[in-house]
Amino acid sequence: MGRRDHSRLIASLAADYERHSPRSAAINRQALAHLVDGGSHAVRLVRPFPPRIVSARGAWLIDEDGHRILDFWQGHYANILGHNPAVVTDALARRFGEHGGLQTGFEDGEQVRVAEILCDRTGSERARFTSSGSLATMYATFLSRGFTGREMVMKVGGGWHGAQPWGLVGVDYHAESAHSFDQAESRGLPHGVAEQVIVTRFNDVPMLERLFAQHGHRIACFMFEPFIGSGGFLPATQEFLEAARALTRKHGALLIFDEVISGFRFCAGSISRVFGVLPDLATFAKVMGGGMPVAAVAGREEVMKLAGRGGGVKFSGGTYSCHPSSMLASLTMMEYLVGHEADLYPGLARLAEKARQAVEQAFGSVGVPARCTGRGSNAMPASSLASVQFPYDPSTPCDTPDQTRNPDICDVELADVVLQLALLLEDVFVMHGLGAISAAHTDGDIGRLAEACERTAKRLSPFLESAVART
Repeated sequence: MGRRDHSRLIASLAADYERHSPRSAAINRQALAHLVDGGSHAVRLVRPFPPRIVSARGAWLIDEDGHRILDFWQGHYANILGHNPAVVTDALARRFGEHGGLQTGFEDGEQVRVAEILCDRTGSERARFTSSGSLATMYATFLSRGFTGREMVMKVGGGWHGAQPWGLVGVDYHAESAHSFDQAESRGLPHGVAEQVIVTRFNDVPMLERLFAQHGHRIACFMFEPFIGSGGFLPATQEFLEAARALTRKHGALLIFDEVISGFRFCAGSISRVFGVLPDLATFAKVMGGGMPVAAVAGREEVMKLAGRGGGVKFSGGTYSCHPSSMLASLTMMEYLVGHEADLYPGLARLAEKARQAVEQAFGSVGVPARCTGRGSNAMPASSLASVQFPYDPSTPCDTPDQTRNPDICDVELADVVLQLALLLEDVFVMHGLGAISAAHTDGDIGRLAEACERTAKRLSPFLESAVART
C-alpha cells in the first residue's frame, strides 16, 4: 500500500478543533503578531494552534478554554512525578519564602550534593552542570574532540542531540537520499560540519563495524541514545551497546551516551546501570531537573578535567547553570527517585504497557494496524515511554528509525499529526503518538485514554478507508 493522503481529514479535524478551543485560537492569532509561528519551541506549536495552558497538576492540564486535558507529554518527558509535584514545589516555596531562589552568581552546596548523587548513580568520576540538553551534548562533543584531537563525530540516524552543530545532522528522514539520514537539518551551520558527522544505523552492528574500519582513526566520539527518543522510543540491543563500547575503545574514540531522555527515567540513575556498559561521557537533563532547567555532562575524570582550569575546553555552562532553584529542584527530585526506586519504576512500566495495549486494541478493532514501541529489549525491562506506529504492513518490526520514520513503511503523518489533533478533541494530549507515563497517572487515566482512542479510531476509520493511496 502507498502513502495515505490525510489532507481532507486534517482540515476537518482542524475546523472542529477551532470550534472546540476558541480561546486558544484567539490567543494564537494574537501571538502571531510578535512571536515567530506564535511561540518559541517548534514541537509545542501544534497545528493549527497549540492549547494555551493556564494550570497543570499531576496528570492533568487546564487550558484557556476551561478544558481539563489528560497529558502524556509531561513537560517534554521531564515530569516523571507529573506536573508540579508537591515534593518539589513545596521545597521551592520554602526557599522563596526565605528570600532565596533567584540567581546569585555564586556557588552553593546543593550542586555538590547533586553531583555526588549523579556520579554515584551513573558510575561517573566527575560532572559539570549546564542548563539544557543541547548545551550538554555540545560540550560533550567539545570534550571528545579536545581529548582525542580528532574532528569526526559519529551518530545514529534519526537520533536527536539538540540544536547544536553536530546534532543537527542526520535527524530527519529524507526519502530522496541514498542514505535516508545523511543531511544537515538547518541553514546557517558552520561550513563543512555535515562532512564531520558520520551517520550509522541504530542497532546495526555490521554497519558500525564497517564504518569504524573505514574511519576509526578519524572519529573523536560515537554519541547515541541507548533508548532513542524522536526516532521512535526504541531501546538499543545489548549487542549494539557492547559493539559500540568495544569499537570505540579499539579505535581510540570516546563513547558518549546521550541520556537526556533516558537518565533517571528507567531507574534512579543511568541506563548504563541497566545495560552494564559504561560510556566515557554521558549527558543528562529532563527528569533529573525536577521540572527546572538542569543538564549535566558526566564521565571519566581524565576527559572531564579538560573543562577545568588550563584544560582548554571552554565549558563555562552559562549564566543560569546551577541556578539555585534548579539545583534545589534537582536535589529534591533525585533524592526522591533514589528513595522510591523499588516501587516507582515498576509501577510506571506497568501503566505504560497497559496504555500501549489500549492504543493497539482501539485501532486494531477498526482494522488499522497499530504498533506501540517503547517496550523493553533483551537487556532492558519495560519502560514508561511509548510511541505509536502505523505500519502499512502489519508484519513490519518497527524497530529502527529507518522504519518508524519512513513514510513509505509507516503512516508517519497519522501518528504525528492526525492522532494528536484528533485526541485533542477528546481532551487528551499526546506527543510522538503517545508519550510518557508519570507517577501521577492512574489506572483510571489509562482507562480514559483507552476510551478516547476507541472513539478516535471509529472517527478516523472512514477517512482512512477512503484516503487516496499514492503508489
